[in-house]
Amino acid sequence: MFDSMFGMTNALEKGLDACALRNQVIADNIANADTPGFKASRVKFEEYVKSAIEEGGGLALKKTREKHMDIGTPGIEGVRPQVVADTGTTMRMDGNNVDVEYEMNELAKNNIEYYALLQKMNSEFIRLRTAITEGR
Repeated sequence: MFDSMFGMTNALEKGLDACALRNQVIADNIANADTPGFKASRVKFEEYVKSAIEEGGGLALKKTREKHMDIGTPGIEGVRPQVVADTGTTMRMDGNNVDVEYEMNELAKNNIEYYALLQKMNSEFIRLRTAITEGR
């Protein structure tokens, strides 16, 4: 019962964790933009979630009543974001591959995603509070 109630919040929590980690990695990349030989890193998460969902047969909808649906997230329980170094490219003669403009763009996209996930998490808690208080 609790899995169906909190399945979405668990998935959103994983997404928020990935965004927080991505923010740290991007900040580290920007801080080392002038460090000779430094290689930028990336956070891989969405690819792992997509493959976990595809391996699990997709998002199956389970109806508990005619007008109710459970949109749980099967298969993503063990998915964790991973930091991967980008060793295949070089931007400068000293071996550094950090493109500050690209990193700033990624930071802006990541912040938008983080706040969208946070807003969705807040709406899930409001929905749960409404269910607990029976709409009062």
